[in-house]
Amino acid sequence: MPKAPSVPTPTGEAPAPQSYESALGEIEELVSQMESGQLPLEKLLTSYKRGALLLKFCREQLSAVEDQIKLLEDGELKPWKVAP
Repeated sequence: MPKAPSVPTPTGEAPAPQSYESALGEIEELVSQMESGQLPLEKLLTSYKRGALLLKFCREQLSAVEDQIKLLEDGELKPWKVAP
């Protein structure tokens, strides 16, 4: 599935991701570009900052899901049960 390009906002920053999955995909793409060693220093720093923002977004999403699970389990976090 093709990914829509990140269009900078008027402040010059890329928009917030639409979902956890899109943020994770963008992080993977950024890491791949950074590991290639072909990015100029300025682009490398911009990519690092974007990756940090995406990582924060993902952590917040995971925390929100964990909170929902706690509510569903009567306030007690229970371990996931893997089907045999």
